[in-house]
Amino acid sequence: MVTSPAVNTYPLSSYTFGTKEPNMEKDTSVADRLARMKVNYMKEGMRTSVEAILLVQEHNHPHILLLQIGNTFCKLPGGRLKPGENEIEGLKRKLTSKLGANSPALVPDWQIGECVAIWWRPNFETIMYPYCPPHITKPKECKKLFLVHLSEKEYFAVPKNLKLLAVPLFELYDNVQGKWRMNCGSVANYS
Repeated sequence: MVTSPAVNTYPLSSYTFGTKEPNMEKDTSVADRLARMKVNYMKEGMRTSVEAILLVQEHNHPHILLLQIGNTFCKLPGGRLKPGENEIEGLKRKLTSKLGANSPALVPDWQIGECVAIWWRPNFETIMYPYCPPHITKPKECKKLFLVHLSEKEYFAVPKNLKLLAVPLFELYDNVQGKWRMNCGSVANYS
């Protein structure tokens, strides 16, 4: 018998949201990002990145916290690890950079849980797979998604150029054509 760890979710109203200075993206387009990834691959090898799944409750239904860039693109908080960086420590660093306050007294105590998904980028393209295709011997990126266990009360500081959205899981479920990205402006905005 396999037992799964419990995931406690708390009402979104339990959390406090503030703002901080903008956190500018390094690339202005997807093409720029892929080009930079190619340059970094030549220097450092495969890119490793981590992202956080932050779950909260709203209207007695689970919601996932996403960062919105611009009007339509949403992403999980996280990012690229430094070469040789530990995944857990790297994700804590990224979460603090993306959502932590500039005050050490208000930095959330990130409780990184289970790795729930691994995605592979076989080439310098936008497509990622939940497996590394067997004919790919040198993937370009490995991305791991971790469940983050939030405390009942936390303070999140959102960069002024981003929005923090609480997206209901049912919006993610019907994602045949990236529909939730198009609808992410219609969900609860907490920045």
